Amino acid sequence: MSALTSAQVPVVVIGAGGMGRAWISTILRSDAARLVGVADVVEGAAERAVAQTVPEQQRSCVRTGTDALEVARLSAAEAVIDVTIPAAHHAVTADALHAGYPVLGEKPCAATLAEAVSLAGHAESTGALFMVSQSRRNNPHLREARRLVDRLGGAGIVDTRFYKAPRFGGFREEMAHPLLTDMAIHAFDAGRVLVDGDPVAVTASSYNPTWSWYAGHAAATVTITYGSGAVHTFSGSWAAPGAETSWNGDWLISCELGSVHWDGETPPTACAESGPIAGEEPPAGALWELDDSLARFCAALRGGAVPDSEVHANVWTQAIVEAAVRSADTGRQVRLADLLDEALAEARTLDAADGRSSALQTWKTGVAGLSVV
Repeated sequence: MSALTSAQVPVVVIGAGGMGRAWISTILRSDAARLVGVADVVEGAAERAVAQTVPEQQRSCVRTGTDALEVARLSAAEAVIDVTIPAAHHAVTADALHAGYPVLGEKPCAATLAEAVSLAGHAESTGALFMVSQSRRNNPHLREARRLVDRLGGAGIVDTRFYKAPRFGGFREEMAHPLLTDMAIHAFDAGRVLVDGDPVAVTASSYNPTWSWYAGHAAATVTITYGSGAVHTFSGSWAAPGAETSWNGDWLISCELGSVHWDGETPPTACAESGPIAGEEPPAGALWELDDSLARFCAALRGGAVPDSEVHANVWTQAIVEAAVRSADTGRQVRLADLLDEALAEARTLDAADGRSSALQTWKTGVAGLSVV
């Protein structure tokens, strides 16, 4: 066995749908991980995914089945990647953590904020790493925007415009808040990369253009206030044909000493009183999105730093989404401390019924509990 192979983390992918196959491909090209298994509750789905994504000469090294923990045990996996549907995230991740497997989970952390808080408790009880792959934060251009923001004194006002016109068909076109719950989470999380501190309150309005092909509200405006005084405003629509933005949106960040602009696709630029500042191109070999998420997860398992989307940190992003939906539905500002305390109470009930984790009983408040890591 080579030194590289021995250093790689043997992983099992749980969930063999389209996103599961994307993760399989990500692992196959990774220097940090090695695919040893694929599991899916649908009979034959894991086998089909392996046959269609794994090179023939490697397939014999990949175990498959419907029982994820059995596949992990028989394949000598060290970690699992949860790519199941959001409704299954809580059960799959909790079971894996209590079986001794660190988990890299596809976003969102869980189907509800209460389940996400519960999973933070399960991670504490087991001592196993649970990282959420909020992959769009792992964009070198976004990280360069943060470097420029710091150079200009820190983000004070963040403005995100997002306008696209995708015709997905299927469940998204039937959701009550398709933009807020399925897409805006990426912008909210990216905003957290740019702004120091934690968000404290969210105000949102949502609506549906008269020409929209969505049943629910395909457009929204959201204002997120941070404890530092910084404000992030997101405005967007999924029914906006014409001059569309990139999938990452279009960003303008106002700082004390200047501003930073990022079009979501190319390196950001800055403008200070002394003149324009060009953003740096990513270095050769830079990792992007899923590849970078996987590398950070594996590095943490090999003694590296705790990833910045470890579950306790990532819960804040899901809280922003839930707060935005509640604000849009009620017309009132939502304070995240109150929302997190509600979620903590619900999560304690979940964990009491489950019986495997009592970690949340030590949390004084939702906000305090999320600060333990």
